[in-house]
Amino acid sequence: MLTLKGKSVFPGITIGPLALFHRNTISTAQRPIQDAEAEVARFQDARKVAIEQLKDLYEKALEKVGEEQAAVFEVHQMMLDDDDYIDSIEGQIRDEMLNAEAAVDRTAQQFAEMFRSMDDAYMQARAADVLDISRRVEQQLCGGPGVDFSKYDHVIIAADDLAPSETLQLDTDKILGFVTSAGSTNSHTAILARTLGIAAVVSTDTPLHTDVDGMMAIIDGLTGTVYINPDEETLQSMEAKQREEADRKRRLEEVRGAASETKDGRRVKIFANIGNPGNIPQVLDNDAEGIGLFRSEFLYLENSDYPTEDQQFEAYKKTAEALGGKTVVIRTLDIGADKQVDYFQLDKEENPAMGMRAIRICLTRPELFKTQLRALLRASAFGKIAVMFPMIISADEVKRCKAILADVRAELDAEGVAYDKDMEVGIMVETPAAAIMSDELAKEVDFFSIGSNDLTQYTLAIDRQQTKLDAFFDAHHPAVLRLIQQTVENGHKAGIWVGICGELGADLTLTEAFLRMGVDELSVSPPLVLPLREKVRSLDLRK
Repeated sequence: MLTLKGKSVFPGITIGPLALFHRNTISTAQRPIQDAEAEVARFQDARKVAIEQLKDLYEKALEKVGEEQAAVFEVHQMMLDDDDYIDSIEGQIRDEMLNAEAAVDRTAQQFAEMFRSMDDAYMQARAADVLDISRRVEQQLCGGPGVDFSKYDHVIIAADDLAPSETLQLDTDKILGFVTSAGSTNSHTAILARTLGIAAVVSTDTPLHTDVDGMMAIIDGLTGTVYINPDEETLQSMEAKQREEADRKRRLEEVRGAASETKDGRRVKIFANIGNPGNIPQVLDNDAEGIGLFRSEFLYLENSDYPTEDQQFEAYKKTAEALGGKTVVIRTLDIGADKQVDYFQLDKEENPAMGMRAIRICLTRPELFKTQLRALLRASAFGKIAVMFPMIISADEVKRCKAILADVRAELDAEGVAYDKDMEVGIMVETPAAAIMSDELAKEVDFFSIGSNDLTQYTLAIDRQQTKLDAFFDAHHPAVLRLIQQTVENGHKAGIWVGICGELGADLTLTEAFLRMGVDELSVSPPLVLPLREKVRSLDLRK
């Protein structure tokens, strides 16, 4: 039995087979081959796997974001079936005795250049598509990335860590839990685990190799322990602990549908944080009162090019309609820092967390910002959407955002397009500058949502992804709590509501303190809604 210790990011016990996440390196270097027909067969096998992947992606996208967004995966399937594309690759393999990887890459570059040289803008955009489908085939030729789910019904995924684009491609229905050797409690792996409500342990500092692939594993999310190939005594002990956890979850059902109210009558709204419309079932199943943080950047991370206005509109509309009139707070794109997207072509930065990200991108690329705001406003006609701007540091930034929003409203009015003219506009308070200037900022917006993860990292000057500094990273630091209290007080003086959407909102040791500060709303991962409501209902603020 191998025992690992790390940091738990979601409580619970999970038992199942371990599957390693493989991240292969693509090499398209030319090399001589001996058997052209065998190489053509390799290409055809990889092409067929890529088409099957695209079919799965189409079905998932159809369910999550609708036909408009999903259509790109159908287009990609058709491109992989294109005779000219196939003939070019197979011709180079046979005529030049070229390996399949190099033939695919050469064809991709030739076709992309052909598309770029066309006058039609639609055809020019196909250059990115042909490069994307070719990369998918190249990945298969070089070993195939990700997890082979075909071996198991459900798995515990082991990895060093996972990037946002990698977590988006996982079949979440089959995941029992995560074990990562690196990563932090704020990593994308951790966020996904909390959203799904599955046990996960990160930062074990022990890389796992193929010799453990398929072994039985246990994650104890209560203690941050992982057991690989457990002995019988450990297995029985953990199974008993798992039954106790199941009993605890059943007891939480008693607060389903109950008011999020303390014994002395203090009400607080408990909302959910989500990453995409695919998380809506978790929001509804866990009885959240609304969505306090919709991370809209998933639309950009999933795409190989900037998502269109209609693609975004369909995703926001679907979410608003599914919530049936409950509030959906949508954060405008927060790309940059640890969420990099190739087609944004951002300059490489020594410290991207302090660089070009979030609202700074939007204000320097107003047309990109307008596209998202048009989609948000149009979707607001189908439910109760609120918009909030991230990474704000000044009232001037808010005024510039509102001016662009006013321009978009005027455009929609001129076009006769319906939208909610009373849609709330807020900001995330996640920089010390915003917290300190919250008295001035409160005059400009309808609400504040405190992003405690970034507020903590910027206040303490500690990169929250830097696990070696965990001993210095104190989310309960008095400076952080003072800034939160100051923000709440200034918000209330101006007559606006104040919520917390960062991880501290789910910290049950701080729930009473936040309610005494006057926090109006707490937004947490969906599976944490009922435990938080239970905690709120146990409190009596008169004591």
